[in-house]
Amino acid sequence: MRPTTRIRVAGYVIRTTGSGAQLLVFDHIDFPDAGTQVPAGGVQPGEELLDAVLREVAEETGLTGVTVVHKIGSEDKPQPETGQPRRTTYFHLQAPDHIPDAWQHTVTGAGVDRELRFTCRFVPLPLRAHLADHQDALLGDIDRRWTTRTEPRPASRRATELCRR
Repeated sequence: MRPTTRIRVAGYVIRTTGSGAQLLVFDHIDFPDAGTQVPAGGVQPGEELLDAVLREVAEETGLTGVTVVHKIGSEDKPQPETGQPRRTTYFHLQAPDHIPDAWQHTVTGAGVDRELRFTCRFVPLPLRAHLADHQDALLGDIDRRWTTRTEPRPASRRATELCRR
């Protein structure tokens, strides 16, 4: 029997300042090894994708008043820990005006994320490193300049010596 694909959404909440575009990210206060992420999560039965991404942003960051700019695309890849299939649909969202640069948020409600604590902040685009689970994969589909630019890994001393020969 084939496992059911989990349907998820992720939101790239962008704001533009005098210094350029910035992306909303967060870190788990209680689970620092989870890595830096964008708001994302599962779609509830019968829920529209647009409604799900707005709900996830509000649940994980406390931010309301974001507007959907457009759907970017979907990515099919297994859940990193379980290997179960999943499809994540990414959305470009616009942040409302007058949001602080950083804040802490505690998830409320009755869901499994209840009482999780997050440190939320805006970071400049392009990112210098990939987000957890490569959630930044579709940023370049909004604007090529926003493609994550990771620093090249320095060559090992041995590799450098071999190249000199």
